[in-house]
Amino acid sequence: MDLKSKIILISGPTASGKSIFAIKLAKKINGEIINADSMQVYKQLKILSARPDPKKFQNIKHHLYGFHDARKSFSTGNWLKLVNKKIKEVQKKNRSPIIVGGTGLYFKALTEGLVKIPNIPIKFRNQIRTLHQRLGQKEFYKKLLKLDPLSRKKINPTDSQRSIRAYEVKKFTKRSLHEWFKNTKSNFFKEDFFKIYIDFPRNRLIERINMRTEEMLKIGAIKEVKNFLKLNIKKDKSVLKAIGISEIKEYLGQKKELDEIKDKISIKTRQYAKRQSTWARGNMMSWKKLKPEEFKIFLKKI
Repeated sequence: MDLKSKIILISGPTASGKSIFAIKLAKKINGEIINADSMQVYKQLKILSARPDPKKFQNIKHHLYGFHDARKSFSTGNWLKLVNKKIKEVQKKNRSPIIVGGTGLYFKALTEGLVKIPNIPIKFRNQIRTLHQRLGQKEFYKKLLKLDPLSRKKINPTDSQRSIRAYEVKKFTKRSLHEWFKNTKSNFFKEDFFKIYIDFPRNRLIERINMRTEEMLKIGAIKEVKNFLKLNIKKDKSVLKAIGISEIKEYLGQKKELDEIKDKISIKTRQYAKRQSTWARGNMMSWKKLKPEEFKIFLKKI
């Protein structure tokens, strides 16, 4: 199996061992690793985002990690522009770019292109989110299909994030999200990519998430959030969605006990992992599924 001429994509749910596997693969094929996790771009969220530790890089170059100030907005479009440039830089050195992360939208933008939808006012978007909360995903999806029947082709009934996005786009622009996507294209050909999805058994993943939450709190997540809160980030910034910020904030405000917030962070992380798996089922069906016990066999075949 010759992967050296490919752009390698590695995705999977949080805590599934993507970073460690990517390092092993990079050593085997002379690769460099590029981040595809929307929270690992921020300087101020090293621990909560589970950003890879430079001590464990094993002389493998890593790019687009911890470089962006959390006080400034960072979009999928920003990432796509940087990653396209970085891929070409790595390839010029005759090395293999290995894109690693759990942000599905990043991979979709890279492989299919980024839709150029007009900016939708935050007030309008919040109204749609309030509607979704009131109706619940099942009823909201029915409402979406009445508004935009084309959504049935692309959106899973349980995918709340994409349902909300499709609804707000149709409502604001009067055009279906499906129509907007028709006009997009990637900078690369389909054949340029080799896509790997780490298919981690859920029961074992839950154990790993619980252990990682414990470790995060042990190595300084509370101090990290304390410093982060001093930045006074505006409420519309997506960085505030990082799991652990609101929970630790409650602890710092003495509203919750440490064990309570530990449980809340673990539960939220498990829910996030489930959403990632749901996304993968709808958008990564063609990706090579790789179980953790298959890592060694796969690496030997290269």
